[in-house]
Amino acid sequence: MKASLCAAVLYLFTGHATAQGFAGLGTEVQGFAIPQSPAIFDFPADHGAHPVYRIEWWYLTANLTGDDGTAYGAQWTLFRSALTPADAPGWEASQLWMAHAGLTTPGAHLSAERLARGGIGQAGVTTTPFTAWIDDWSMISTAPATADALDALSIRAIGDGFSYDLSLTANGPLIYHGQAGYSVKSAQSQASYYYSQPFYTVSGTLSLADHQIPVTGTAWLDREWSSQPLSETQDGWDWVSLQFDDGARLMGFTLRDSAAADFTAATWIAPDGTTQSYPDGALRMTALAQSEVAMRAIPTTWRVELPDRGLDITATALNPQSWMDVSIPYWEGPVTITGTHQGRGYLEMTGYE
Repeated sequence: MKASLCAAVLYLFTGHATAQGFAGLGTEVQGFAIPQSPAIFDFPADHGAHPVYRIEWWYLTANLTGDDGTAYGAQWTLFRSALTPADAPGWEASQLWMAHAGLTTPGAHLSAERLARGGIGQAGVTTTPFTAWIDDWSMISTAPATADALDALSIRAIGDGFSYDLSLTANGPLIYHGQAGYSVKSAQSQASYYYSQPFYTVSGTLSLADHQIPVTGTAWLDREWSSQPLSETQDGWDWVSLQFDDGARLMGFTLRDSAAADFTAATWIAPDGTTQSYPDGALRMTALAQSEVAMRAIPTTWRVELPDRGLDITATALNPQSWMDVSIPYWEGPVTITGTHQGRGYLEMTGYE
């Protein structure tokens, strides 16, 4: 899951984390805050960083289409991890930063990674105005002062052989997952604060080998922070964000468990932004087909069922080789949706060794 990606920062700087996730990290280092229910949000402050929590991310995925009808996917992510709850200036700062960018085409998948230590200005997040950055990668609010800062964004990233420059405009409200933003991750009640902006329309330009490609599409931004979101036996995460042609949306995940039943959760989002959260067991995700990816067997076609909504769809990878070749690698890429509902979305899978 995204927490296991944040683990890469701690692993690189300290050698303490594993690819599976953050099981136990909230107790190994004392003093970090733990999410509590009910969740209480304060904007624009909560669009920014929460250094008293151990892990956090600003996570954007976009389903895009070129002028010739070719489908693309783009990912922009900034992760924050903390070594200790107390911070310090300069190179002694406890905040560690990592960013990933990905660009997917039907025939190629490109990825890049940046790492930074907090306190020296190389990476960070400000709220007024909202700006998240690492080096020359950025997520900047372009919204009017009277609007929510995430209502309009400019996104830029550059990697080896690719770059993108995207403009996003939200056409719906922020969405809160779980119990009004308090998202439980296990039967042992590990939890995070979790909200999204899933209503973006997108326009912009991709660059592939110096070839400029105008694109339009949709995007989804996840915001999440916690200190101990996984239990010790949870091995990885299968997560989807799905946008259906009728305007509805679905966020769902399965946390795979090596010693107990897998844990699931989902949020159904109506076209007008009203939501219904679903507890463990309501969502079913079944791998239908695997692909050999980076010398691993990775499920790249999934059946996703939410019987309460009459949902029974197949999510198929645009490019089965959408492997993020970064410090702790994982699979992330766009999918197409067929079945009771049609549309596009994104799939993320971690912990496949």
